[in-house]
Amino acid sequence: MTIRTAVVGFGTAGSVFHAPFLHRDESYSLEFVVTGDQARGRQATNAFPGVTVLGDVAALWERASDVDLVIVATPPATHATIAATALDAGLHVVVDKPFATSSAQARTLVDHARRAGRVLTVYQNRRWDGDFLTLRELVEAGELGTVYGFESRFEWWAPDGGRGWKASASVGDGGGMLFDLGTHLIDQAVQLFGPVDDLWADTTTRGTDNADDDSVVVLRHAGGTRSRLTMSGFAALPAPRFHVLGSKSAFTIRGMDPQEDALLAGAAPGDAGFGVRDRAQWPTVGTRDDQRRIEPRSGDYGEFYRRLADAIRGEADVPVDPNDAVEVLELVERAHRSVARRREPGAEVRR
Repeated sequence: MTIRTAVVGFGTAGSVFHAPFLHRDESYSLEFVVTGDQARGRQATNAFPGVTVLGDVAALWERASDVDLVIVATPPATHATIAATALDAGLHVVVDKPFATSSAQARTLVDHARRAGRVLTVYQNRRWDGDFLTLRELVEAGELGTVYGFESRFEWWAPDGGRGWKASASVGDGGGMLFDLGTHLIDQAVQLFGPVDDLWADTTTRGTDNADDDSVVVLRHAGGTRSRLTMSGFAALPAPRFHVLGSKSAFTIRGMDPQEDALLAGAAPGDAGFGVRDRAQWPTVGTRDDQRRIEPRSGDYGEFYRRLADAIRGEADVPVDPNDAVEVLELVERAHRSVARRREPGAEVRR
């Protein structure tokens, strides 16, 4: 069975992180791209001959009988409505992160999919970053011992702020670093180290965006690990992507997973060397007195869609349990509430 697919939204998410993987995977046929932007529409037809471009999502619902799966790659404030309408039309749904603008919205969608008997999952693609896959293997194999410190960062130098909806969206509309990138970093931390007992957060808006653009979240996991997660557009020089301290050894890696840059440069999933890190960015494992460089796993966002195809056929679980994404949103909300409480007039300042 070929899974007939529509991608709703053709900005970076739709054009870079979804459509190329659907196009390359024989389990799918990319039937429709929904975008009201004529230049993006031309981009879609040039990149994916045979795709039909629709000007709005209402036109897609008129063609719902020609679709099996909808990818929601639009601004976060629209996720819940589009996903719910797709489920009502009997379609399976992938929602890009953040899943929704609130955990309550997200829980409602999970219940909706269960009642509809449709597959619903969330595109937490950073679970298939090569650096994360490598670290996960080391942690699960006990190579680092008991991990007590986990530092994880998404940082770059963009003091002029975001573009499009990312510059204008408020926190209530799913805007800001915590919703945009914190959902990735929190998801990775919980996947590695389990439930969170406590958290502390600080959010700052340094530039012209309408929500936080330089934020830190500290998680205290039930197992004792402390995760320090940093997301910032104001890092003139980068720190390590991961810096992990354990009772036996440590793990450090610099630079981002190469898949995004490769896709932006015109590479396609499956090309020779796709997802492979340059040797200069291989991670270091060890102690001060005994260090070694190791070859990391290759990144593979396509694994998300391979697993999804199996789930739609009833042969496997979804690649990302949407309840995981609900939990992540609950932690994002707790982080924002903790910041708001400290900023209330008369809030206690501890010295």
